[in-house]
Amino acid sequence: MTLRLILASSSPFRRMLMQNAGLGFDAMAADIDERAIEAPLERSGATPDAVALLLAKAKAQEVSARFPEAFVIGSDQTMSLGDRVFHKPKDIAEAENHLEILSGRTHRLNSAVAIAKSSEVVWEHVSHAELTMRKLTRDFIHRHIARVGNRALSSVGAYQLEGEGIQLFSHIDGDYFTILGLPMLPLLQQLRSLGLIDG
Repeated sequence: MTLRLILASSSPFRRMLMQNAGLGFDAMAADIDERAIEAPLERSGATPDAVALLLAKAKAQEVSARFPEAFVIGSDQTMSLGDRVFHKPKDIAEAENHLEILSGRTHRLNSAVAIAKSSEVVWEHVSHAELTMRKLTRDFIHRHIARVGNRALSSVGAYQLEGEGIQLFSHIDGDYFTILGLPMLPLLQQLRSLGLIDG
């Protein structure tokens, strides 16, 4: 019997990482209100790790409830600078503001992944990456955001490292998969442990 694997995500980047790794899976977005889950956590002082992990588990469990026979992968990512947690910018002005705040500083990406079966979480993990942005002028930020346009609104830091966003950085400590929001190496190890892929 072949065990079914589902990625609880609509992210093209996460799907690409899974496909590139040679995994057979279905992809479907979880039907959850991320902001409604995040808000009380942030008010209670939950860490960025805890927020990312709870959202990853919520996504996996929601899809798992609909497909209890499958193993469901949920993932989420938060971005933090000190105690501040960033969300996707609402508009171009906020994207520019995010880059001004991050300019010349080191922020952290917290990438969580969880696997659920029959609505129960069977595994969870959080990986980190530390990214140092070079000092950016306001004029450069304006030109950069004008070039990338609405793509700046699709990620928490207002940048895509796999595109022009790489020009914003002077140093990166962490793996590519964690930065894109799906820690593939620990995930693949766990899929092997569960007998879901060839070990």
